[in-house]
Amino acid sequence: MVSLNINGETLVLEDVDASTPLLWVLRDHLGLTGTKYGCGGGYCGACTVHLNGTPIRSCITASSAVEGEAISTIEGLADDNGLHPLQAAWIEHDVPQCGYCQSGQIMSAAALLERNPSPNDADIDAAMQGNLCRCGTYQRIRAAIHTAAGNPGGDA
Repeated sequence: MVSLNINGETLVLEDVDASTPLLWVLRDHLGLTGTKYGCGGGYCGACTVHLNGTPIRSCITASSAVEGEAISTIEGLADDNGLHPLQAAWIEHDVPQCGYCQSGQIMSAAALLERNPSPNDADIDAAMQGNLCRCGTYQRIRAAIHTAAGNPGGDA
């Protein structure tokens, strides 16, 4: 049994073993399939969620390790007012090709903008390091982050 705070809601999951990785709790037990399985070793970033505002790899995080902490997923990013600015910028810049890694990319970018609302290219590159995109849309990802930050031209 684990008790998790997911997207602002406390959930007690009686049928979950405490050692189950958070990724599988989100996907298999809660139906929150926006968080993706990529590598299973914490290397690719497809499974990125926030733990108290900090991006973590959910595929290597035991659900028991995050009990009582605030966990945010891609499903919790938008609010009643609509899409998160990053989600809107992702659409504007037509970022995804296959789209598989994009929820992890957006979650890492959202954490960056929370701690640095006006990042430059170097800030973005550092924050996004470890989020892999097999389609190679890194330039569009960077442009979308700049747009969401209100700096659509990026570093000039």
